[in-house]
Amino acid sequence: MDPEKIYPRTNDHETVYLKSVVKDPNILVGNFTIYNDFVHDPRQFEKNNVLYHYPINHDKLVIGKFCSIACGAKFLFTSANHTQRSLSTYPFPIFFEEWGLDVQNITSAWDNKGDIIIGNDVWIGYEAVILSGVTIGDGAVIGARTVVTRDVPPYTVVGGVPAKPIRERFSAGTISAMLKIKWWDWPEEKIKQHISDIQAGRIERLQSFGERE
Repeated sequence: MDPEKIYPRTNDHETVYLKSVVKDPNILVGNFTIYNDFVHDPRQFEKNNVLYHYPINHDKLVIGKFCSIACGAKFLFTSANHTQRSLSTYPFPIFFEEWGLDVQNITSAWDNKGDIIIGNDVWIGYEAVILSGVTIGDGAVIGARTVVTRDVPPYTVVGGVPAKPIRERFSAGTISAMLKIKWWDWPEEKIKQHISDIQAGRIERLQSFGERE
């Protein structure tokens, strides 16, 4: 297994290991996270899917390990948020030359919402939109074309515009156990040994392994 390679499957150039194609130092991606795009070149994720992400804001997109991101998912950052503190939403500071304004005040054109943080083992559906300042917990599922405006708890399925909780994937006890186990942080060979337990939902096997470690 090599999480540094670009294409995880032979003859499939629509799916990439995202960490291998992202160059922006303000986009941080964990091992084995995949992005699939059947419309555009998935290697252009940084250009086509991470929008309004300007260096002047210093905000980050952080994506954990083993996430699955579907075609067309978008991450919208601060500069998409025209300020609502002004009496006008028009971005005068961006056009500082036109209006004789101080270039140092350019970021006052928008309201800074902050970083986007995606946990581990998160599934983001087709053409979902994640807005700046949002944190999505481990194991969450974001439905197709959902617009996420607020934080999503771990192991919660959300959908709609704006996103609303649909259900929790597991019982409270199982969710608590999974957040303690953190299988995505295990060594690769140990994950490989326990893939069948993960797929079959044998959480007691994962718990016993964690205790032995």
